Amino acid sequence: MDWAIPPDRPDAFPVRMSTHSPVTRVPSQVTGKYLTITLDNESYGIAVMKVREIIRMQKITPVPRMPEHVKGVLNLRGRVIPVVDLRLKFGLRAASGDTTCIVVVQVKLSAMQSVQMGLIVDGVEEVVSLSSTEIEPIPDFGFSIDATCLIGLAKVKGQVKTLLDIERVLVPETADAQAWRV
Repeated sequence: MDWAIPPDRPDAFPVRMSTHSPVTRVPSQVTGKYLTITLDNESYGIAVMKVREIIRMQKITPVPRMPEHVKGVLNLRGRVIPVVDLRLKFGLRAASGDTTCIVVVQVKLSAMQSVQMGLIVDGVEEVVSLSSTEIEPIPDFGFSIDATCLIGLAKVKGQVKTLLDIERVLVPETADAQAWRV
């Protein structure tokens, strides 16, 4: 496997492309600060530069005919933003607890347009600074997997945290949102 920037997304993080040579290092573009979150007792990282704020759970207004993981919209200080339940997006069962919150992220719809979206997560852990020595590429599982929304795996304090390319995770929702505006 090898890292490459997708030709249709020059602004995206590098993704793993299939080759016959093993990865020996992680590209420097993926090093930096990540907000670590939890979903179903697993840890994930989102680039801090994409995160705008973290808010308590609040009333979400459902929108008809949306996929199950698109919970609806919320009014955030006069701005209406869509809200996605990351548990459902990742195929996990819906749940909420005392630490459930919404992480507001900025994602690009196109080269000239970006939007804020809310992500329902089980909890927020911490912000970590990661160097290339702490980030491993996605391992070869022996069969084909879609790893386009994954940046890599980080080793933090003896735990493995999956680093997400949040724009890749949310691309289908942003495309659906554009279709509703027409």
